[in-house]
Amino acid sequence: MVREPCVAGQFYENSFDSLNKQIENCFYDKRGPGDLPIEKRSDKKISAILVPHAGYMFSGACAAWAYKEIAESKFPDAFLLLGPNHYGSGSGLSIGDWKTPLGLVKTHKDLVRGIKENTDLEIAEHNHITEHSLEVQLPFLQFSNKDTLPNIRIVPIVIGKEHEYEKIAKQLHNYLIKTNKTIITIVSTDFTHYGPNYRYVPFSSDIPKRLAKLDKDAIEIIKKYDAPKFKEYVNRTGITICGFMPILVFLEMMQLKEKKPRPHLLMYYTSGDVLNDYKNSVSYVSMVFK
Repeated sequence: MVREPCVAGQFYENSFDSLNKQIENCFYDKRGPGDLPIEKRSDKKISAILVPHAGYMFSGACAAWAYKEIAESKFPDAFLLLGPNHYGSGSGLSIGDWKTPLGLVKTHKDLVRGIKENTDLEIAEHNHITEHSLEVQLPFLQFSNKDTLPNIRIVPIVIGKEHEYEKIAKQLHNYLIKTNKTIITIVSTDFTHYGPNYRYVPFSSDIPKRLAKLDKDAIEIIKKYDAPKFKEYVNRTGITICGFMPILVFLEMMQLKEKKPRPHLLMYYTSGDVLNDYKNSVSYVSMVFK
């Protein structure tokens, strides 16, 4: 089975040449890193990135920062993709390969089967068919690994609300440690969805400044790998972070590591900054954990 793209032509360009150019422009954008990744990889290791999943015209420049880190780091055995399910509550793995306008991305089938056998997560292709949170990461992943494109292996997981995040995190951590594979985790999430379109208007003055504080307080909690505090913050503020469940699983997994990676905020801005209109705005965050 091949999972066909569902948002090509909407969230990003739908032909090879135009998509390749669009991603290049994200790197050169004034909110992007300013340069393409250097061609020679270093031996630098990274554990994870946290990236947005909106249309590239809005969040692509933000995502480019994190994918530059991937492109310039040691290539892993697999990329573990954690994203939300926007269209239902269900979690699930995907074992089928994924298609984008840049070509086919293969899943690490042994790891997918191993996770199915050692965790409460099931293979559930139906939870991936119309979900964009992982799909939009793949063209960036392909672009950032041009030197080793056929060797990319992914483990796609959407995290719904039906599981206890602590249990899933512990199961994933314990199984992945046993495999002795090098893994880079990609956490896919947008941050605050502000405005009447999102039914979230906690303030109506000084919007850019207050949005930044709302988001950056959440980022500070993420930097401390404090899953319970992050959950409490989401519940207390009502902050509309669509990937809060994947973030909770990720934070708990990082907390279980003997040697915790160091978090770095690479870029933050909002769609309001892009459009200079904050009536409705979505926030974008790019982080790396090394």
